[in-house]
Amino acid sequence: MFTHVMIGSNDLVRARSFYDATFTALGGKPGEMDARGRLIYTHEGGRLMITKPIDGNPATVANGGTIGIAAASPDHVLAWHASGIAHGGTAIESPPRERPNGSFVAYLRDPDGNKLTARSQPTR
Repeated sequence: MFTHVMIGSNDLVRARSFYDATFTALGGKPGEMDARGRLIYTHEGGRLMITKPIDGNPATVANGGTIGIAAASPDHVLAWHASGIAHGGTAIESPPRERPNGSFVAYLRDPDGNKLTARSQPTR
């Protein structure tokens, strides 16, 4: 359904440090900067793009928005969460844990305040 998710950042160097670390923890690769100055992360058919807003105004976060990232296992979720905290992210909501449906979930805010979740498929 989606071709990509695009979010804004006020500091692409800081964003790159955070997202390179978290995507590597999930088994992905570091991002690449395209000719237009956008960071692009491609993993298992999905694309996350990070850019400074083209209108020149500061990037802001979506109130109520969450970007969900698939993880292969609970260990990947834990590695993603730890890498995110180590690279400027903030742990939010509950600590990483298994949900009643068997999926393992963690939440972070990236250095710009965007809300992210990594989750594995239910184990049941």
